[in-house]
Amino acid sequence: MAGSSDKIVMTVIGIAVAIGLLYRLYVWLEGSPRSLIKDKIPINKDILPHPAIDYLEEAGYEVIGGKLKIPLSFRVNGAAMYSRIFIDYVAAKEDGSFYMVILARPRKPLDFTGSGLRDYLLPYLLIYPECSGVLYVNMAAAAIHVIELGKDDGESN
Repeated sequence: MAGSSDKIVMTVIGIAVAIGLLYRLYVWLEGSPRSLIKDKIPINKDILPHPAIDYLEEAGYEVIGGKLKIPLSFRVNGAAMYSRIFIDYVAAKEDGSFYMVILARPRKPLDFTGSGLRDYLLPYLLIYPECSGVLYVNMAAAAIHVIELGKDDGESN
């Protein structure tokens, strides 16, 4: 009879250890970088149809979020001022990287110079630094520009 109760206790301990290991594995997977990035970037599940979605999917991206409006507030000499910026889509690549998607607009073209990129895209990259970058989609030119933020080491002129 003593041997039978030993087997039951060992089985209960084994089940408890297995449950503990599975729980730790679950917590570890939830804490992976891809999960953290997905949790930090707001994802709008309402994705409105647009030809750019098909174009992005053909290029190997998966559109996982729709248009986002990011409200901003500033205080200037004690007075509140408000503005907002828009992200057209959020896209993911198979390697786990996430990108904010900005569609080109005829009335607000992007100047592909260092200062032009800084002025236009830096707010996006600073608000969500965990993103891999910005995908600037120009449907008229049939181009997807992958723009990633880097830090200059001061060696360039």
